[in-house]
Amino acid sequence: MKALKSQRLHIAILGRTNVGKSSLVNAITSQNVSIVSDKEGTTTDVVEKSAELFPIGAVTFLDTAGIDDKTELGEKRLEKTLNVINRTDIGIIVTDDIGFTDYEKNIIEKLNSLNIPYIVVVNKSDIKKINETNLNIIKEYTKNICEVSATKTERITDILVSEMIKIIPDSHINPPSIMGDKLSKQDIVILVTPIDKEAPKGRLILPQVQSIRDILDNDCISVITQVNNLEYTLNSLKTKPKLVVTDSQAFKEVSEIVPKNIPLTSFSILFARLKGDLSAFIKGAEHIKNLKPNDKILILESCTHHAIDDDIARVKIPKLLEKKLGFNLDFEYYTGHDFPDIKPYKLIIHCGACMTNRKEILSRIMIAEKEEKPITNYGIVISYCVGILNRAVEIFQ
Repeated sequence: MKALKSQRLHIAILGRTNVGKSSLVNAITSQNVSIVSDKEGTTTDVVEKSAELFPIGAVTFLDTAGIDDKTELGEKRLEKTLNVINRTDIGIIVTDDIGFTDYEKNIIEKLNSLNIPYIVVVNKSDIKKINETNLNIIKEYTKNICEVSATKTERITDILVSEMIKIIPDSHINPPSIMGDKLSKQDIVILVTPIDKEAPKGRLILPQVQSIRDILDNDCISVITQVNNLEYTLNSLKTKPKLVVTDSQAFKEVSEIVPKNIPLTSFSILFARLKGDLSAFIKGAEHIKNLKPNDKILILESCTHHAIDDDIARVKIPKLLEKKLGFNLDFEYYTGHDFPDIKPYKLIIHCGACMTNRKEILSRIMIAEKEEKPITNYGIVISYCVGILNRAVEIFQ
């Protein structure tokens, strides 16, 4: 089974037009993934390519448009490139014998603002070597520099991998566990998994599957049931479960069934912790009480899906919030990787992020904090509205 896209190391290839970004991606992957041309603006939308890099493992390369693109759509392409940085684990800044211009310096400023490590690749070294002055300017920004020729692919992957290993984030080397750090060998975990309309036919949704695997990886026991069988399941166990995890939409009903001495949380909260910053999301939920009638609320969804009649984002969460507060709010929705202007909003509510990588969520949290905009998560909002937030996060405090 291939590694999930959300678990891959995301490597963005950044630089001016015609410095050889696409050639570099093709050379590393040994495939003609990206179109290569002398014509400016050849790369328009971000080109994604998954690969395996030994000993790093599964990665996704993000080949971007030139940061100095002056074509008719250049501004929109630059916006796409800047948005890609939000989900980048490692940046590769490609330049040539010219070295650094204001374009590269602006990209570095963006990378630094999001705590993203980067290396600099001086390409086309077979055509013209970079002079000492230009090289020294680059060295003012980083020690991670290598000179290559993307058209002469011998050892190019080995060279880049050795540089990437020096700066690879620890969270990729030692990825966090969904709940394993809160479990001991042979602990029992009950997963309450309602089969709702959004579950693919014949399958469980991804957070449920990943949670099962995490429990097994930690030599623990997974017991799977639905809400209507939860009380029977609890009474059937000779050993008290260490944890009960429920779909957030069943939080209220499940909390009334599970005894108070058994920790309870939700899949969404588990993923808020895995993919983001749980304390930041809890802090964001505390701002719900400060909302006023008709305040704008932004709901962010990482993946596209067909909205159903009782959709959690478009129906259930708005109803819960408005019932809790006693007045109407103005909800707006944004789907995908791009991050909109958040200035008009009084609260941001993020999905569980099972389909995107941790860096994208951390970047969004960081941007929200800089804009002084509270940000929280589906499961945390639901537990807040039904009055069990403290219980739902107690095991992680």
